[in-house]
Amino acid sequence: MSDAVEAVQREIPQARAKLDLFFREVGKIIVGQRGLIERLLLGLLTDGHILLEGVPGLAKTLAVRTTARALQLHFQRIQFTPDLLPADVVGTQIYNPRSGEFTVKKGPIFANVILADEINRSPAKVQSALLEAMQEKQVTIGDSTYPLAQPFLVLATQNPIEQEGTYPLPEAQVDRFMLKVKLTYPNREEELAILDRMGTIEPDLSVQPVLGPEDIFFLRKTLDRIYVDARINQYIVDLIQATRRPGDFGADLAGLIQYGASPRATIFLQRAAKGMAFLDGRGFVTPQDVKSIALDVLRHRLLITYEAEAEEMTPEMLVERILERLPVP
Repeated sequence: MSDAVEAVQREIPQARAKLDLFFREVGKIIVGQRGLIERLLLGLLTDGHILLEGVPGLAKTLAVRTTARALQLHFQRIQFTPDLLPADVVGTQIYNPRSGEFTVKKGPIFANVILADEINRSPAKVQSALLEAMQEKQVTIGDSTYPLAQPFLVLATQNPIEQEGTYPLPEAQVDRFMLKVKLTYPNREEELAILDRMGTIEPDLSVQPVLGPEDIFFLRKTLDRIYVDARINQYIVDLIQATRRPGDFGADLAGLIQYGASPRATIFLQRAAKGMAFLDGRGFVTPQDVKSIALDVLRHRLLITYEAEAEEMTPEMLVERILERLPVP
């Protein structure tokens, strides 16, 4: 291990310790959901966005709002509905008849953390209003372009149960989400703790700010220095390539994958693996970091064929099969 890597390894635990206060403060409100909170942090630390799928009542909104408060970030929730317009998201120009001039009224997208609730309930033109914001970190209103606040995170939710009156997300937008996270029900002990904590009519949901935007920028620079060996990079590229040509890597998935992951997935997978290493307090990435986050990075990027659907295969099953077949460095 080189001197530079050793220096990073000495710095990482100290930087990682900054997050202990955050986890402790959020844990006062949110029971369980550690995976969701870690993914939210991953998105903020690696400049990525998150697509969240879960049934109603799993405290998705509360978790995001609590995270934003603990990090002193401006939070906005946008409820996506069939009659929502792009101007309702990004903003619009308002004409003043007295002065004869237009003034800009900025929309709720001008915040640090955006919760796009039930994003698939709005048509494509509204969903596409987020494309420029998510990729370029800016929005265009009229003839002018306005930068968004930093850090900037979009967390979009989908309800997996009720699909009536929904619109499929455009593939270009789906690919811009770094992670797709699926939430499950809490276990018995966690649900008892939720009942004990939230059983009152007005539960205490106050959160003390423990970190700020400047801490996130500092942690981003630290995370960028995490060492990724050439063999790990080759493993990441092989994993993405295997979603496009699985037969070349010994995975018998012929006729099951219509389209594989894009090069953007390659970048996101490395970033996410570095984030996992950081959360574990290490200054270098291991193959396990890649494998532990690969499903969240890839599950929404694979388009499966009708044959796969007929065999009741899911993208998750295909990713897991590729991970099983691909040699680990």
